[in-house]
Amino acid sequence: MTGYDEFIAVFGKITLFDIAQLLFAGVFLFLAYRKLKKYLVDKHDREQLRDAQLKEALDSVRKYPEYRQQSIRIQQELEEHVCAPFAADYLSGRTPIPCAVCNRAVKFPALISFAREIGANWVATGHYARIGTGCDGGPILLRGNSANDQSYMLSRLTRDMLSHVLFPLGDGPKEQTRQEAEAGQLPAADRPDSMEICFIPDDDYAAWLDARGGTPPPGNFVDANGNVLGTHKGFHHYTIGQRRGLGVSADRPLYVVRKDLEKNTVVLGDEADLYSTAVWTEGFNWVSLSPQAGPVAVTAKTRYSQREAEAVLYPEDNGCVRVEFRQPQRAVAPGQSLVAYLGEAVVGGGVICRAE
Repeated sequence: MTGYDEFIAVFGKITLFDIAQLLFAGVFLFLAYRKLKKYLVDKHDREQLRDAQLKEALDSVRKYPEYRQQSIRIQQELEEHVCAPFAADYLSGRTPIPCAVCNRAVKFPALISFAREIGANWVATGHYARIGTGCDGGPILLRGNSANDQSYMLSRLTRDMLSHVLFPLGDGPKEQTRQEAEAGQLPAADRPDSMEICFIPDDDYAAWLDARGGTPPPGNFVDANGNVLGTHKGFHHYTIGQRRGLGVSADRPLYVVRKDLEKNTVVLGDEADLYSTAVWTEGFNWVSLSPQAGPVAVTAKTRYSQREAEAVLYPEDNGCVRVEFRQPQRAVAPGQSLVAYLGEAVVGGGVICRAE
């Protein structure tokens, strides 16, 4: 990616199987032959697929240089569906997760649309996730067989989107991908994983928000009783559960517990104050199940890096889903995604709006 105003996709049109191969960061380009061969055999049930056939198909990429690299300009879509909502959420006290929003609202729609323009039916990406088949015969999202499973970030994709997507790397660990890339002397093989938000320079989201304007002024850090503990730089500088960088002296560790926008205060408390058992979500996207009317026992998590915990989903009449965890969960932040699983399958996910 060269910047938030442009999405670079390197791809090839594989005419043999009518698949658009949309490749990221160079690593997947080198592994496409090996990974897509296995995936295509499974996808099309062609157990006798010969190397020569696939090689011929992949060689066709080289015959059409105009199909090998294209820039899909998505500046307007990214601003409208990702950047502006990200800023609005932060300024309303939430901690948004723009990558999950982008996948559904911008990235995958753009890639699928472009694939259709070149006459392809599927898009293959380098995400560590898998596609399965549900009881109704439709596609469902499965977690990747890797410690780097990315199904959490993909939980907002629709089933229609999943019907046009392949994840050839989802069955193996990322370490294997890097080893194969190193064996091929690929320049991107040792490139560190990107953990930053692509449209925010130096991952300094507060500075990015300040540059857009309209950010809140400094205010007070307070305890649960309203006692002033210090001065904050603006509540958009802080996230639920944050301990470092507060600039408050105390006889014990203090954490950001919540934000009070009306009073422009950031409430600090003990770690015990961070735990919740009930979480409400909005916009819940049912990926592997049809919308349910009754309780569903699942495992779930409220952050990308968090371990799943036992929980029960309770759909409500207003379209929200209440989630009751068996054990209290730490630092549940409004704006983040709650993602639920049934075994390997992603049941669905929604945006956290409240926790108690």
